[in-house]
Amino acid sequence: QVQLVESGGGLVQAGSSLRLSCAASGRTFSNYFMGWFRQAPGKEREFVAAISGGGLSTDYADSVKGRSTISRDNAKNTVYLQMNSLKPEDTALYYCAASQARYWNPDGSPRGRDLYKYWGQGTQVTVPS
Repeated sequence: QVQLVESGGGLVQAGSSLRLSCAASGRTFSNYFMGWFRQAPGKEREFVAAISGGGLSTDYADSVKGRSTISRDNAKNTVYLQMNSLKPEDTALYYCAASQARYWNPDGSPRGRDLYKYWGQGTQVTVPS
């Protein structure tokens, strides 16, 4: 069993930055790739970013690419999402998720929700327009 706890969300002005954190416990953290997803009111939960177990491979949704950086510290069992130049459309509940593999399929993508077995409770990010 893996427990995930997100933190770092808040109410910020457009153009600001936030760093979200996700602390994991329960098993060897570096053995699984991690993802961030978000869900805005009335919308489907969508992929934001993912990082492989060793941290060498990453993937980003087009909506955040160039403005966000996913990273991890395996010694601290923590994954981060640095978000810059925040926009009102970034307003959502942000979830951290853990897979059951170190890497995603090289011919595939880490973006599917069904690739992740464990989910946190989410942290709210609000960027007023």
